[in-house]
Amino acid sequence: MLHSASGFRGIRVGATEGATPRHEPLDGAAARTPRIRVSYHCAKGHETPLVFAQLPEDQIPGVWDCRRCGATATRDEAQFALEEVPLEGYKSHLEYVKERRSSQDAEDVLAGALERLRASRALPEG
Repeated sequence: MLHSASGFRGIRVGATEGATPRHEPLDGAAARTPRIRVSYHCAKGHETPLVFAQLPEDQIPGVWDCRRCGATATRDEAQFALEEVPLEGYKSHLEYVKERRSSQDAEDVLAGALERLRASRALPEG
């Protein structure tokens, strides 16, 4: 049996009615925090709407990554009107690695890793 002062309250996961964490006031003051909706636009014309707590203007980010193409999006649509659309979008981890290493470097790293693995686990040669 749990003691009445226990941190466990027996609330179902996902329950919303009457379920408030202990650090929030019961009157729902956290839900009344003023919010502001900010839209960011990239050079390709994509819009990324975000919701922030109402902060001073200098604390709201001026740029954000576009959710669709990964390009830099700004709050000012006119800023990208004269700029060209970048040709490349997101780069994968593999693309960044290929920029830093040649194929021969990759083969050398793989051979060294396999050699250490075989030595530690006594894997069969092959």
